[in-house]
Amino acid sequence: MNLSALNFSELRSLQEAVTAELKLRAVQEREALRNELVHLAQSRGFSVDELFSDKIKQKGAPGRKVSVKYRHPLDAGLSWSGRGRKPKWVETWLAEQGSMEALLVA
Repeated sequence: MNLSALNFSELRSLQEAVTAELKLRAVQEREALRNELVHLAQSRGFSVDELFSDKIKQKGAPGRKVSVKYRHPLDAGLSWSGRGRKPKWVETWLAEQGSMEALLVA
């Protein structure tokens, strides 16, 4: 195909057709590969879930909550798990001669 012989409008149409075809082919290729992997795993006595379940478990649960370890004694809305950088309110508490033990949640 000689692209230099096409005008701007024809090139734009060709670009849109190529983009649409690429999206369609990507879906088809992904499905074909998925089917090949399932077939290969089954032929060796495994399921795809078995093959990748250990990888999923290693990542941990996203958004997992950590319990509160420290809480401001005068403002219960201020709490901290003890992980990561100390919040400003903890820094202020310590600067005013407070102790971390006083912030511990029982």
